[in-house]
Amino acid sequence: MERKLTGKTAIVTGAGRGLGRAHALRLAALGANIVVNDIRLDAAAEFDEELTAATVADECIALGVRAIGVEADVTDRNQVASLVERAVSEFGGIDILVNNAGGMLRPVERSAASTMDIDDLEFIIDVNLMSTVHCCQLVVPSMKERGSGRIVNVSSTAAFMSGVTFTSYGMAKAAIVRFTRSLATELGPFGIHVNCIAPSLIATSRALAQFPDRVKAAATIPLRRLGVPDDVSKVVEFLCTDLSDYVTGQCITVCGGNYLNVS
Repeated sequence: MERKLTGKTAIVTGAGRGLGRAHALRLAALGANIVVNDIRLDAAAEFDEELTAATVADECIALGVRAIGVEADVTDRNQVASLVERAVSEFGGIDILVNNAGGMLRPVERSAASTMDIDDLEFIIDVNLMSTVHCCQLVVPSMKERGSGRIVNVSSTAAFMSGVTFTSYGMAKAAIVRFTRSLATELGPFGIHVNCIAPSLIATSRALAQFPDRVKAAATIPLRRLGVPDDVSKVVEFLCTDLSDYVTGQCITVCGGNYLNVS
């Protein structure tokens, strides 16, 4: 793999396992120094996800780059400020932000529009939308100083779906798309690209544990399989390298064709 990102520094949130880990490892393989963030850096153990080293940061270091792990709750603006300060102190600045942290509440039936609990809604908004807003706003000064930057926010195909379930999650993820487009328009003159990705169900250990019946749905997907983390991290690579030099303000669905004409 060509090391197109040598000398760059990337923050990846929610990178202790799953998709975030995949994004961190791909960017490291491309030569970027990595700040691995998670609310729990040992998150992989919760879902028996095997690492090839003691931590995701160690996995990145094994790829020949510098990396640190920083535990922080990205719904807390003060903790995000500390995360960004640590990244700038350690590496001199920030070139890439991948806002992977997020989540939903189970069972999904609890999020019907007419009955969903307001505390649940506020939690989902905090975990998905406000975490993204905090991280974006607090990395922008460093990116402006460097005269360039790449921000990849993570939405979901739930942002474009109708139906009774996933209401609060879909609301938050739809708001991320709108926020991304506004931020891209604002920051374009500063050389900062802002895009988002919208994965469907991806076969991570957590997703397979939470939605075992969804595995059967692979037969209805045009590409006839569930996505895997590398399918998504390849799109992150595209958005973080010169391959997307004329792309900003876009939302790319990563769904095997399961949700067509939504972005």
